[in-house]
Amino acid sequence: MDFTDVLLSLNGDDKLSDADMIAVLWEMIFRGTDTVAVLIEWVLARLVLHQDVQRKVHDELDRVVGPGEAVTESDTASLVYLQAVIKEVLRLHPPGPLLSWARLATSDVNVGGHLVPAGTTAMVNMWAITHDASVWPEPTEFRPERFVAAAGGEDVVPIMGSDLRLAPFGSGRRSCPGKSLAVATVGFWVATLLHEFEWLPCGGGGGVDLSEVLRLSCEMAAPLEARVVPRRHAV
Repeated sequence: MDFTDVLLSLNGDDKLSDADMIAVLWEMIFRGTDTVAVLIEWVLARLVLHQDVQRKVHDELDRVVGPGEAVTESDTASLVYLQAVIKEVLRLHPPGPLLSWARLATSDVNVGGHLVPAGTTAMVNMWAITHDASVWPEPTEFRPERFVAAAGGEDVVPIMGSDLRLAPFGSGRRSCPGKSLAVATVGFWVATLLHEFEWLPCGGGGGVDLSEVLRLSCEMAAPLEARVVPRRHAV
């Protein structure tokens, strides 16, 4: 049985209407494919623009995976620097900048000295948090090293929801159920694309427009264009 079969098989209090099932499936498509594709494009765009960072990723891949070897899903956990790159991209370009933690104020309430009138819908602006200079030093700078722990240290800033400085998947009971799968998928595909190819600017210049536009996700306003060259060890 696939996921649709499971939804159709629900009975009693769990039975969903056709409209509810369509909404659930649309959410799976939106959150499960669109955001992953958008994040991969942002990662590649940053690596095209920051060739020094890309070289460090290549060095790590050659060390962990091995020249000429295919990347496996089990390799991604050992790619510490690549995971730091992905986290830094999630900080700078969260695919879902307005988290779906929408709450409706049922009465007037004061939050942090601000009046929230009854009937107001409030959402968490993760993009604003991750670009706040009081939370992140030099917030506009692309520095994956900020997510690399010292030797033997713990994860600098986890991204699964326990640290609200960077919670791209939400937090608590209503956090994204596919967050682990999303991180694993992005890590594997980016590792594969970087292990096999060098990603270079078109025309030898910078050539990467980092302007953002909010559609279903926070996308690149101008789709990434890059020159892709097979690495010499690739098969």
